[in-house]
Amino acid sequence: MSEIKLAKLPKRSPVKLALTISPDLMSALNDYAAVYADTYGVTEPLAELVPAMLQAFLDGDRGFIRARALRGQTS
Repeated sequence: MSEIKLAKLPKRSPVKLALTISPDLMSALNDYAAVYADTYGVTEPLAELVPAMLQAFLDGDRGFIRARALRGQTS
């Protein structure tokens, strides 16, 4: 089983996502979704994975966390 940073997604309500990305990023996201499916045995749509990936990125960005705290915007 692969070790990836994103944990298995919890049960949740559907989320709609609309954005424009580069073909290279789309390819990388599709590859990540495939590794996620191999790791957890569950195929998740990108519209479900991307918000969780963004949240994990923000939660792990210490510079952003510090700057956000200094701005008083921790909600």
